[in-house]
Formats: sequence, C-alpha cells, structure tokens
Amino acid sequence: MVAGVALAAMVALPGCAPAGLDNTADYGNAAEPAAADVAATPGAEATGGAVDPNAADPASTAEPAPGDTGSEVADDLVTTSLTGTSVPRMGKVVEDQDGFVMYRFDDDGDDPAKSNCNGDCAKVWPPALTNDGKPTLKGVDQKLVGTVTRADGTKQLTLKGWPLYRYVGDKKPHQWKGQNVNGKWFVITPTGTKNLTCLPKISKPVAPPADASGGDSGAGGSGSDYSY
Repeated sequence: MVAGVALAAMVALPGCAPAGLDNTADYGNAAEPAAADVAATPGAEATGGAVDPNAADPASTAEPAPGDTGSEVADDLVTTSLTGTSVPRMGKVVEDQDGFVMYRFDDDGDDPAKSNCNGDCAKVWPPALTNDGKPTLKGVDQKLVGTVTRADGTKQLTLKGWPLYRYVGDKKPHQWKGQNVNGKWFVITPTGTKNLTCLPKISKPVAPPADASGGDSGAGGSGSDYSY
C-alpha cells in the first residue's frame, strides 16, 4: 500500500512535466487543475505508469471496413502518416506527419469504434481524418489501424479501435499538454493503450478556437465550461 501511494505521488513531481515547463500547474494550460489528486483518476490507481490497465485488452479489432467511403476531406486536413516513437518524460507515443502527438478519448468506443467528440470538442481535439484509411506507418502495426465514420460523414483513423486526435493546446511538435485533460484524454501508445507513464493532475481543456475572423481564443484561455 505504501509503495502504491509513493508511485501515485511521483507522477505529480515537476520532472514529469514536458520539457520547458517548470511545474505541473503549467502543464496542460494556465487553468487551475480540476482535481487535486491524480490517484482519483479512473484507471490510474497506483500505477504510476508501470502497469497499463488496458494492456490486457484483446488484440486489434480495428481493421478498415471495406466499402466505408465516408465524405471526402481536403488534402491539408488529412492525417497522412502515423509514427510510433518516444518523447522525453512520456515515453512511447504516436505522432502524425507534423510530429504532433495523438490522443484517445475515454468517452469514445473501441468495440465497435465510435467517436463522441463533435462540434466544439472537435475544434479543441481535431480528429485524425482520412480519405482512404491508409496512412504511412512507421512503428505502428498495420493490423491495429482502422477507420470510423464520424457524425458528419468524414472518416477518422483509429488505433486498436480508438479514434485518434490531436490537441490544439499542443503548440509545437512532440508536446503532450493534453495528457489527463478532464481525466478523459490520454496520450496513446503505438499499441493503442493509454500511456500513463506521466500522469499530471487533471486539467481543463483550452477554449475552442474562435472563427478565423476572430483569431484563436484557445491560445491562452481555458475551457472551464467544457465537459470534453
């Protein structure tokens, strides 16, 4: 029991924060954490990242569905590659073609795959869209990669059944400020599990970006009223 408490406490240490951030209060954004105890996060009990509660999940069931064409999206919105790699302090992650870290959402489904992030949620957490479901892969098993049709008819890449997203709070490649946002968003590993190696306190998401004419309100604000 003592060892478990010690492990849970370790994840809140400043050394767990991404490079360039001094403490966990600055980790996700400028907002105050929504909870004070990371041990209360579902699935994080005394793991400290040593054991992933999803590691025992069955093997992939997320191969692309034949005939699922979906609505076409512009080329500049398509996620063209997925790369399994490692970043400081977090370890194993999946990045897109621009080097941005991918996330999974606890409110989604993986069996069958289902995305429940729409509207403003999708502005804060842009889905990894695809037209053909065939991104270039490196360090990611092709058998784990699939697609799901979103509410708007577009297709989104999945990994082990979990829809993939970026986070607008990540302002440059390799950042992972979306980790544990609202206790529902987590960095995804190349095998589709949550990466719990570093689990800061639950934080609030940044606000949805404003319309193009109004600039990006998500740059410094926080989405304190948002449940996603």
